Amino acid sequence: MVDISHVKQIAVVGAGTMGREITEVALMAGFEKVNMIDISSEILNNARDYINKGLSKIEQKGKLPSNFTTALLMKKLNLNLDLKEAVAEADFIIEAIPEKLELKQELFEKLGHLSPSHSILATNTSTMSITKIAEKCNRPDKVVGMHFFIPVPLLRLIEIIKGKTSEETMEIAIAVGERFPSLKGKRKCVRIEKESPGFIVNRVMIPTSVYISWLLDKAMDRGIPLENIDADFAYMHQMGPCAKWDYLGLDIQMDTLKYFEKTLSPDFAPGRVLQKLVKEGNLGRKTGKGICEWTEDGKLKRKSSEKANLFDVDLYMALQLNEACRLLEEGVVKSYKEIDEAILAAFDIPGPFGPGKRNYEKWCKKLEDFVEESGKSYFLPCELMRTGKFKNMK
Repeated sequence: MVDISHVKQIAVVGAGTMGREITEVALMAGFEKVNMIDISSEILNNARDYINKGLSKIEQKGKLPSNFTTALLMKKLNLNLDLKEAVAEADFIIEAIPEKLELKQELFEKLGHLSPSHSILATNTSTMSITKIAEKCNRPDKVVGMHFFIPVPLLRLIEIIKGKTSEETMEIAIAVGERFPSLKGKRKCVRIEKESPGFIVNRVMIPTSVYISWLLDKAMDRGIPLENIDADFAYMHQMGPCAKWDYLGLDIQMDTLKYFEKTLSPDFAPGRVLQKLVKEGNLGRKTGKGICEWTEDGKLKRKSSEKANLFDVDLYMALQLNEACRLLEEGVVKSYKEIDEAILAAFDIPGPFGPGKRNYEKWCKKLEDFVEESGKSYFLPCELMRTGKFKNMK
């Protein structure tokens, strides 16, 4: 087990939805000091209130780590507008800014000069190349991917991704990640040695985002209320995909699809509805309106009980299985069990291989029909799925 006793001060750059939740678990992990940095005092103050409220709820349920109270943990939190001051003594820095490569590259160039030479520089990117993010940094060996999943205090998975990262950096990042508590059980850190757009979990799930975006366009064309799509999913998730997109931010969802459009295929381009909502500034929970409507305290105003009757669960699972098989073909992972375990830890839902072993032939036909209707040929079954040979890769 690697020694991380020297990691005493954590800095989180970005106090949006992801940054504040990472800050919350960093406080719960018991580090001596946690600095949260943003360019807006309003965002920082809102994030502090959110963290205080979240920790209080956890404390009331008796689930804070022993000997900790909300008041004690909040004393360890520092809000910073000045990046230089915030990272000057930081041992471990986690970036949680928007998914724009140029922004991240610029930040990591600064962090390389402003932080101590021993500092680990982690990016919470959900999709991007760690090597490219570190391109302008003067110490790429200290840069590592550390991808969390929302809600961070609840879901167990962190993907630890290697770029030009040293072995020591990887080991420290894994040890720090394992120290962050999770209310669902033991934190699971999956080590990813080979870069791939979206890594494991988002790579498997992103084709379903293309499908949801396509369904939103279909619903609009047919005059069906958009939020009715979530009612089609009611038996699968506590929060449907439309509400979840709103929760994360539609601008983030669109940036992610655009990244996959550039790196994998034009077939990942965001649909008309998503582009329209983002252009109008209706970004979801943070603006009060997106696909759904939200209260000021961030709760859904209503859940639709009327189904859109557009969603096909077999196609939804087929899209996941096909992309997961591509990961196996590319050698990003060697075992389908690794993929299923990662998805379970990330979203608390089963991965595609269990039902896929029984249904892959039927699902191949679903993909072919979807491609014919949508024109998105990227989603034709890959060789490993079509032949069923993935079954031998447990």
